[in-house]
Amino acid sequence: MLVPYFRIMIPTRFTSFVALVFSLACLLQQPSLAQKRVKHTSGWAVLEKAPDSSPLPGTQKLTRTDDISSAMITGIDEFLLKQIDQAVKTREQFWQRDLSSSKAYNTSISANRKHLAEILGLSDEDPPGRLVLLNTSPRAKAVVKDTFTVYDVRWPALDDLNGAGLLLIPDGKIVGNIIAIPGADQTPEQLVSPDKDSPSGAYAQILARAGFRVLIPTLINREENEWKMSNREWLHRPSFELGYTLAGYELQKILAGVDYFKNADGGSQQTGVIGWGEGGRLALYAGALDTRIDAVGICGYFGSRKNLWEEPADRNVFRLLREFGDAEIAAMIAPRPVVIEHSIYPDYTFRADANRQLEVNGEKYTGPKGKPGKLLIPTGAEVKAESAKARKLVAGLKPKGSSLNVIESKNAVSSPTLAALTKHLGSDSPLKNKAETLALDSGIKADERHADQMSEILRHNQRVLQLSYERRLDFMKDVKIDSIENFEKSTVEYRRIFREDIVGKFDLEKLALNPRSRKYQTGPKTVSYEVVLDVFPEVIAYGILTLPKDLKLDGSEKRPVVVCQHGLEGRPQDVIGESHYRAYKSFATHLAERGFITFAPQNPYIFYDRFRTLQFKSQSIGKTLFSTAVPQHQQITDWLGSLPFTDAKRIGFYGLSYGGKSAMRIPPLVENYCLSICSADFGEWVWKNAATDKRSLRYSYANKGEYEIFEWNLGGTFNYAEMAALICPRPFMVERGHYDGVEPDDRVAQEFAKIRFLYAGQLKIGDRTEIEFFDGPHSINEVGTYRFLHKHLKWPEPGK
Repeated sequence: MLVPYFRIMIPTRFTSFVALVFSLACLLQQPSLAQKRVKHTSGWAVLEKAPDSSPLPGTQKLTRTDDISSAMITGIDEFLLKQIDQAVKTREQFWQRDLSSSKAYNTSISANRKHLAEILGLSDEDPPGRLVLLNTSPRAKAVVKDTFTVYDVRWPALDDLNGAGLLLIPDGKIVGNIIAIPGADQTPEQLVSPDKDSPSGAYAQILARAGFRVLIPTLINREENEWKMSNREWLHRPSFELGYTLAGYELQKILAGVDYFKNADGGSQQTGVIGWGEGGRLALYAGALDTRIDAVGICGYFGSRKNLWEEPADRNVFRLLREFGDAEIAAMIAPRPVVIEHSIYPDYTFRADANRQLEVNGEKYTGPKGKPGKLLIPTGAEVKAESAKARKLVAGLKPKGSSLNVIESKNAVSSPTLAALTKHLGSDSPLKNKAETLALDSGIKADERHADQMSEILRHNQRVLQLSYERRLDFMKDVKIDSIENFEKSTVEYRRIFREDIVGKFDLEKLALNPRSRKYQTGPKTVSYEVVLDVFPEVIAYGILTLPKDLKLDGSEKRPVVVCQHGLEGRPQDVIGESHYRAYKSFATHLAERGFITFAPQNPYIFYDRFRTLQFKSQSIGKTLFSTAVPQHQQITDWLGSLPFTDAKRIGFYGLSYGGKSAMRIPPLVENYCLSICSADFGEWVWKNAATDKRSLRYSYANKGEYEIFEWNLGGTFNYAEMAALICPRPFMVERGHYDGVEPDDRVAQEFAKIRFLYAGQLKIGDRTEIEFFDGPHSINEVGTYRFLHKHLKWPEPGK
């Protein structure tokens, strides 16, 4: 099923009308699902059930009767859950703690602190450390015995990114500084004056009345927006693609607040952070990252992160579980004190209708487009276990180990928690048990402040997107172009980075192939077999091998192979001719009729939310969907190359739509592929994922339902031109229909121009790369690409 993936979005009224007419014409030509014949531009593909289910010579007979595609997804799911468990057990390999002293300890975990900052997307830039009072008169004066003043404030955090919120200043002696971080759906005002909708209470008021200067930043909330996803996911998506996270941006603002406090009084006063819900998460991270923070309070957030993939999309941190759980992060704060409160947790679920389809009974799904997710609520036992683990990690730290205690309470951000935190900050000032209701004078409205903060992050991301071209040029600066030999040597390291840091690699031995097959269908000139291979425990590779009937199987001839890859929600059956979707044009069968051997694999982007959650399970340990697909294709091509009638040096890859996405990511890492063709997908991929301006949203995934599509930091590393450089000097081709809604022609041409320059201008091998524009939609064209395959796979065209 291709339509949900590419979205037909055409930029002008005229072309929209032409595209509409063209699409209607295509639909009128589509036969029903019940038909066995499928009409295509190059004629009828007549496929019939094979008269027997005999296996391909040299393989065992395939006997299973289940839906193999579905079983493959189930197996990958089970495999990934075990890999997450394994990552939790083995993450100590990334730590070299020196517990001989506090100084030695901080030095020994400096690399881990750097890694945490990197995966959160924190900048190395130092925050300026100043605040601007936005109102010359105070917002409020507390009409109680212990008075304080409330100001609207704004402070620079990163380049053009600013924090905004409230600053509470006591009238009397200041005993310390605290950054009070709200939950995602709390306003700063709710921490100042009691509000029945704020579970954590107005604890900032209590702290200010005890003599603490309190800064309350604004967080982005989880309200559902016009794009039918939460505001946090809407901002997180492009950030993630560009190498940042929403949490990272919010941490920049918090750490800039720490800098302000340290500059304001010359560092004489201690500074603490405390938060509830999302604020608790950010307080944990801030304490681990910044040793200037003297004490940390974590409320409504702490536990095992093993099921990180179940949480909302904005909680997704690439590679987090490989090195960090909450225990490891809390241990990074030692020997500074940490107070963990197990009480009330935010209760949030987005889209409980997991496994919904994008199209049901012919009607397109119009519900929420964001990732299904819920905020995890740990048990008391889980919190105690994770806390005990944190203590154990630094139990030998001299002079006193970890100062971490857990407080259980029926109230969020309770009096005992506040008392413990303020005591750690050196204050013996008594705390009020209850906050007073205050009438805050008119100032900046909370909703206006929140809207401004959202707009700032959107603008910042678009600026980062503009600069990402230069970032990638700098990233690729070590590529040598003085000769093909030096080029290939210089791209070895980039291919390693792509494999290990971007796509993700499982360091596992692949199983023996153990091929099983059965005859599947026959046509006038072809015969096909279903094939299953083993890859990893629980993981299989599945596909359909199609052979020309005139092929000699005894090894007396060797022919080239084309691996024909389906798109989103597709199956191998679609590309051989069973599908009613005209875009595929039975190209696997048609190529076999031309004399090629073809293989149509099942790739793991099928079954809606079932596969999309695989991406988040993978990303939590630094992997992706392609971390599984790459070894599947390695097994497939190893097996194909071992067959007596194939030429292992002439195996090409040709994929449409999501299969074109595969064409950019799999051949760079599977050297058995001697060429790659990207059809109906190629373009300025980073722009397509990160652009949020109004004109770009017709093409962008930022506001679409494909919530799994975003990949960590492609903006700073590999766009499609850089991926193609990892395929080079092998032949590479792009197939592009003028009316394909993936991207406009000029964007496609612009990105391909970089590839053309590399092949033709720099390496002088221009005959190895082509782009074909054709007058059509999101589909296989069967013209230029076929010539390309015949030429570079060295197989004569029919009639020549």
